[in-house]
Amino acid sequence: MTAPGELRVIPVRLEGEIRSGDSISQKLFGAIHSQGMKLLPGDVLVVTHKIVSKSEGSVVSLSEIKPSLKARRWGKTHNVDPRLTHLALAQAKRVVRMRGGVLITETRHGFVCANSGVDVSNVDGGESAALLPDDPDASAESLQREIHKQIGISVPVIIADTFGRPWREGLTEVAVGVAGMQVFRDFRNRTDAQGYRLKATLEAVADELACAAGLVCGKLSGTPAAIIRGFQYEAGPGRARQLIRPAKRDLFR
Repeated sequence: MTAPGELRVIPVRLEGEIRSGDSISQKLFGAIHSQGMKLLPGDVLVVTHKIVSKSEGSVVSLSEIKPSLKARRWGKTHNVDPRLTHLALAQAKRVVRMRGGVLITETRHGFVCANSGVDVSNVDGGESAALLPDDPDASAESLQREIHKQIGISVPVIIADTFGRPWREGLTEVAVGVAGMQVFRDFRNRTDAQGYRLKATLEAVADELACAAGLVCGKLSGTPAAIIRGFQYEAGPGRARQLIRPAKRDLFR
């Protein structure tokens, strides 16, 4: 149990690899049970996008990629694998920046990130690359339904990925798929302890929960999921796409 205001972030370690067609819910429940735990009402489940992409078959063998001339030139100039550049460009709706060996794109989902989210880490040792799930919100909803079917309780699901950030070094987690909870906590028009009425505070709690889970998941720990216990979320039909700022309100486009 958690005390009022206290959060617990519980790592869920998986044994073995996730393969195309595997049931993530069955794998997770097996892992949770083997660790002597269970999901409780009020919990939030955060999973990395990598296991979702693997289970959905969103993995591409690099040996099958014939890079374009543009990708080959970029790779030669900046000492990067042209096959990954080719994949990133193919997955992009828009190239935001392509400079100094860094490729920033906007994906068809609307995410602005490095290399369209194409990633070779934690796949198969560099032979293949994982793509973002085709529809991460739908993937989160599907996993939430499977959990409800198996244990009879509704547990919000967040699918997380690692993004860089403008103006700040380092990487952090963001929610790319959400089901079962509102992605914001809205403090606008509420009064603070000094009597000031808040005007712009819209807290992106889905991203914050993804970050919290990232602290126990990590890249090298074999821990692609975490249970967050004690957070007072607001149930509802929230979606990660709501976190994407519309172009008309984005001052940096």
